[in-house]
Amino acid sequence: MPVSSPSPIVRGGFILCPCHPGAEAALAARQADVLPAFSRGVWRRGAATFRIGPEGFDPPDEFAPELIFAHTVVRSLGQVSASSVADLAAKTSALVGSVSWNAIHVWKREERLDVVVADARAAIAAACGVAVPDDPAAQPGDLVLDCVLDSADRWWVGWHRAALPASCWPGGVYPQPLPGDKVSRAWLKLDEAIASFGVTLQRGERAIELGAAPGGACQRLLEAGLDVIGVDAAMVDATVAAHPRFEQWRMRAREVPLKRMKGVDWLLTDMNIDPASTMSALERVLGGGVRPAGVIATLKLPDWSRAADLPGWLDAFRAWGYVPRVRQLSTGGREVCVVATARPAGRVTPPNRHRATRRPGA
Repeated sequence: MPVSSPSPIVRGGFILCPCHPGAEAALAARQADVLPAFSRGVWRRGAATFRIGPEGFDPPDEFAPELIFAHTVVRSLGQVSASSVADLAAKTSALVGSVSWNAIHVWKREERLDVVVADARAAIAAACGVAVPDDPAAQPGDLVLDCVLDSADRWWVGWHRAALPASCWPGGVYPQPLPGDKVSRAWLKLDEAIASFGVTLQRGERAIELGAAPGGACQRLLEAGLDVIGVDAAMVDATVAAHPRFEQWRMRAREVPLKRMKGVDWLLTDMNIDPASTMSALERVLGGGVRPAGVIATLKLPDWSRAADLPGWLDAFRAWGYVPRVRQLSTGGREVCVVATARPAGRVTPPNRHRATRRPGA
């Protein structure tokens, strides 16, 4: 297969963004903030499209704006409709024309749709004359043909250039299932965060998790070779508690003396509380003189309207001396994951204020 195929001549006037069902309004609000020249297109539960603007503006191939709630971003080429998978695949091939694709991503807009993804992908590959590997994941730089199975007789078709890890996975959904020996889903969410943000964990580093029970995230950290402290009034799972590099402090996060946290490399939290309370817990630690090299924080959203508070939360991380990145993980729920790295001493980063003139890729 080509190392890097050229982009389609017909590039597509819309972007298509798969997202968590229910996150469409939060996604649109984010679009209005970071891409104000774009306009709302067609919406479905679990996906939204936006018209690219202004007229004549053509985003670069590696188009990955800070939409946060979009699992990935696809340049939409349109829809195809037919009564069989074979006919849908043939119409997809006719729509995209003669293009040398490096990879083909196929996924369902809703999981309950009664269509076999592997069968659809095989039919598209045959119709387009593309020899694709069994593993659907793309490599950075690959030109990817995207197909969203909207219903049994209608597909959305588009393309993107793979770049960040999430854009290498079909639909931006993390392909790793939760192994059966893990104590909670927090293991999988942290695993996706590590992969999505390119987090590097070093053996021998120290990590503290606030609100650790039952211990899934601690389990993932221990597997990476870290020394882990779990802070929670409730006991963690016996599997984690018995690990020789694990220690539990049986107390609430607000009760931990800050001097006991000095010298930690990583601070994590995924507490099932209001995000304002999580931010207060982080303020106490990060604003109180404890300076880990990195922070991985999950902020729950009691309702989607709380996404409007995100800019203020990210500004708080900057004020504490950190450079934050954020996205809604595909393995999580109504929440966002912030990964923040310590800014070098003496360097000042002003709050991030989006301007109406901002353009993608700027």
